[in-house]
Amino acid sequence: MTKQNINRREFIKLSAVGVAVIAGARAITQTKASSDAPKGERQWAMVIDQSKCTGCNYCTLACQAHNDVNPDIQWNKVAQDGMVGDQQVFVPRPCMHCEKAPCVEVCPVKASYYRDDGIVMMDYDRCIGCRYCQIACPYDARSFNWEKFTGANPAVPEWGTPEVDRRPRGVPEKCSFCYQTIDRGLSLGLKPGVDPDATPACVNVCPTGARIFGDLNDPESNVSKLLHEKYTYRLRENLGTGPRVYYIPAVADAKREA
Repeated sequence: MTKQNINRREFIKLSAVGVAVIAGARAITQTKASSDAPKGERQWAMVIDQSKCTGCNYCTLACQAHNDVNPDIQWNKVAQDGMVGDQQVFVPRPCMHCEKAPCVEVCPVKASYYRDDGIVMMDYDRCIGCRYCQIACPYDARSFNWEKFTGANPAVPEWGTPEVDRRPRGVPEKCSFCYQTIDRGLSLGLKPGVDPDATPACVNVCPTGARIFGDLNDPESNVSKLLHEKYTYRLRENLGTGPRVYYIPAVADAKREA
């Protein structure tokens, strides 16, 4: 009889799958505990104005171009959500970059982790593909890449050019708030949310200004002012995840800007 060799990565993946559902449920029910996420000088957040969103999917396409995402995968999804008056309402959904992120809590190898600025990151080289994070996420913000992306990216160059490496096969991919653009912009003395060269691609490309980005710790930032002035809500915030994506709900008399 020949002995089948199973390497460490395969063993951990097989072990993880058996308890993934339990771990995911536990992560969501325990999220109301205080977060261990580091709190840096800056805390990035996004506000999405549903009265202005037209469902054009420009954000999805720009994201796919700048992050070199397989066209079969969407890091930024835009879903229809009924009508308000005679206006179709949409729910754009990037990663929520939660303060108490279930994906971080369940990852057995710490491939999901917090940056000091609140961005929830993925170390794709460390990831073992167990999909704990995908199961635990209550926002369906992760997409598992079953196949290696080797072809041309149809969103390039019309919607932008790739700024990060493609991920290896067999990992759950997700939005990163275009951290590479933020970091590069800050190194040049630019201000994310104000200067396009320091701002996430989905915010820059939005033709109606439905997406706003900025620093929650800066009372003069665009997001801080909006959160002070407008009524906002967050998706499934009753779970205690502390999403850093806020929504201004559509109202019947709001006028969209073309």
